[in-house]
Amino acid sequence: TTDTLRVSIPAGIEHGATQLVGGAGNKPRADKPAGDLEITISVRPHPFFKRVGDDVVCTVPVAFTQAALGGEVDVPTLDGRGKLRVPAGTQPGSVLRIKGKGIPHRSGLGRGDQRIEVTVEVPTRLTERQREILEELARELREDVLPEQRTFMGKLRDFFG
Repeated sequence: TTDTLRVSIPAGIEHGATQLVGGAGNKPRADKPAGDLEITISVRPHPFFKRVGDDVVCTVPVAFTQAALGGEVDVPTLDGRGKLRVPAGTQPGSVLRIKGKGIPHRSGLGRGDQRIEVTVEVPTRLTERQREILEELARELREDVLPEQRTFMGKLRDFFG
């Protein structure tokens, strides 16, 4: 026979976890009690968040001025919008953390963290004035226009020098 059950799934359960429902399984014989039903949980992937243990991970773009100067950006969390403090000098690929905004622990005590990988958005179209300002900044910092390349070359010189 077919039957419909209402099963309570705990918050934070992982993909592939199993849950036992006592007495909801097959009845081997009419004079014997029903066995247990084992349910395997299948969790659909989220389009934005990725789960790593009890932490959730996402990627958030920040403007290169915010990465350089620091600031605060709105980020999506499992609970809605949240604020993330971006420290001055944040590099692309840096991972920032918001404590307690991850997946609830199965024990029921606390939650994992939300980890945010920073991508830095570089403007693709500059006005003449913006270009002048950036070139002036590059001269002030005594860098060429590709500081990552210079840093890499500097590391090579240090390594072989």
